Amino acid sequence: MKIAKTIPTLVALLVLRGACSAQAQSPDTVLIRSGELTLTALLWRPAVPRPWPAVFFNHGSWPTNNAGGRQAHEVLDQAASLGPVFARHGYVCLFLFRRGVGLSTGQGSNAADILDRELAAGGLTARNRARLELLQTTELHDAQAGLAFLRGVPGVDPGRVAVVGHSFGGALTLLLVERDSAVRAAIDFAGAAGSWDASPELRERLLEAVRIIPASVLFIHALNDYSVSPGTALAAEMTRLGKPHRLIVYPPFGSTTSQGHNIVDLNITSWESDVFAFLAGS
Repeated sequence: MKIAKTIPTLVALLVLRGACSAQAQSPDTVLIRSGELTLTALLWRPAVPRPWPAVFFNHGSWPTNNAGGRQAHEVLDQAASLGPVFARHGYVCLFLFRRGVGLSTGQGSNAADILDRELAAGGLTARNRARLELLQTTELHDAQAGLAFLRGVPGVDPGRVAVVGHSFGGALTLLLVERDSAVRAAIDFAGAAGSWDASPELRERLLEAVRIIPASVLFIHALNDYSVSPGTALAAEMTRLGKPHRLIVYPPFGSTTSQGHNIVDLNITSWESDVFAFLAGS
C-alpha cells in the first residue's frame, strides 16, 4: 500500500468548510494502480476501534473545464465534504479520483471530456454509446481497483464494505456491485438522472444490473433532480423481483435542477440520518 503525504489544499478545504470534526482525522493520500495508470485517492479513517466498516465512493463525471456548470476543481471540495461525514459515523471512506479527474489529472483520459467530444462529433447517439462503453470498461476498471484497495486497508472488515456513488458514479456503482457479490450494500445518489430519458441502452443496462445485484440498494433523488425516473424505475424492478432496496425522493433543494441533482454534497443534512440507518441495517 502506498501512502503519500496529505495534500495541504485538501486539509485547508476540510478546515474551511468545517467538515473535519475533532473525531475524524485528516485524510491520507493513497496511490492506486489501475492497469498502467497510478490514480490518487483520499482515505479517511474513523476514530473508533477496529475492525471498521468501509465505504467506497464513486464520484460523478467532472470535465476538465466546464464554465457552464460546476467546475472540475469542485470534485476536491466534494471529497472534503463527504469523507469526514463517513468517518464521523465510524466508517473508513475511500474517495478515488478516477482517471483524468481531480488529483488523478494527467492519468488517462477524463470521461466527461470524452463524452463532450463524442457529442460534438457525433451527437447524442455517439455520446450515449461512449457513456455505456466507459461505464463498462475503463471507469469500471478504476472502480474495481479502488474497491480492491479498500478491502486491503489494515483494520477494514472486508465483509462490511459498501459502495456509494453519485450521478455517473451512481450508475457506475450499480455496474460495480453487479459484478461483486461481496459488497454489503449500495447507495445510488441521482444515478443516470441526466441521461436516463435520452439513453434507452443505458436504461436497459441498469435494469439488467439490478436484476443481478445481491446487495441491498438505496436509491436517492431530490424531487427537482434532472429526473427521478432512474430511481423510480430501478426500485420498481427490484420490488417486482423481491430484492431488498429502498427509494427516497427528498423535497426540492435549492432553486435549480443542478442543485437538486447535487444534494449529495450540497445538502448532507437531508440524507445523513437515512443513509447511516440504511447502512447499519444492511
